[in-house]
Amino acid sequence: MGYRIAVGGKGGVGKTTLAALIIRSLLKKGRTPILAVDADPNTNLPEAVGLPCETTVGTLLAQFIDDKASIPPGMTKERYLQVKMNEAISEGKGFDLIAMGRGEGPGCYCYPNLMLRGFVEKLADNYAYVVFDNEAGMEHLSRRTEERIDDMLLVSDPSLRGLRSVRRIHELIRELKLDVARTSLVLDRAPDSLPAVLQEEIAQCGIPWIGTVPTDGQIEALDLARKPLTDLPDSSPSVLACERILAALLNSASAR
Repeated sequence: MGYRIAVGGKGGVGKTTLAALIIRSLLKKGRTPILAVDADPNTNLPEAVGLPCETTVGTLLAQFIDDKASIPPGMTKERYLQVKMNEAISEGKGFDLIAMGRGEGPGCYCYPNLMLRGFVEKLADNYAYVVFDNEAGMEHLSRRTEERIDDMLLVSDPSLRGLRSVRRIHELIRELKLDVARTSLVLDRAPDSLPAVLQEEIAQCGIPWIGTVPTDGQIEALDLARKPLTDLPDSSPSVLACERILAALLNSASAR
């Protein structure tokens, strides 16, 4: 059964960056195979890890709705969809990726989420690690994109709004009684010394603070060069920070 790490938080706080660097760290340590799951309709993880994702769950569902006549005789639509879902898996070196994406036109993301969740559950046993890059905010929690999570990393920037958003997400996880073994706080783009007001807010969150990913100009440089975060050098401050976070997670997990 794959060890599952999920990344959540409000929009723009660095969730995808953290998810991509966690994947990079796992790859470097040889902890493979890995399944990367982009559970955000606004798909960004493929670019961050440098693995093209030409087909998403959303586009497959849209195609299916438009052309149900293509279902082979004697095959149920559920079975046909499961077969087609395999087309959404992008295969990389040491890791594979699947993305929810979005279909054409308006509509709720509940069904794509349901399909993604069911498919990931079937795939998970084939991977040592599963890393989820969640949709921003809180709605995806009520849709239960993941059945079980070993480590939920809630990401915030060094702001009261970000920390309060993390606090609300944490409260919702408990209210919904989601199967999350442990929740931790990660600060992104934070200075070495935090203002007292932010330290007080962190204390009130009631979430263990597991690490900080510092501002790293090399991330912006790679983005402008259209290169993935997996190309960051081993000496990158953000890479080193994520390696420490991952080591803390895995060391604690082995002790549980």
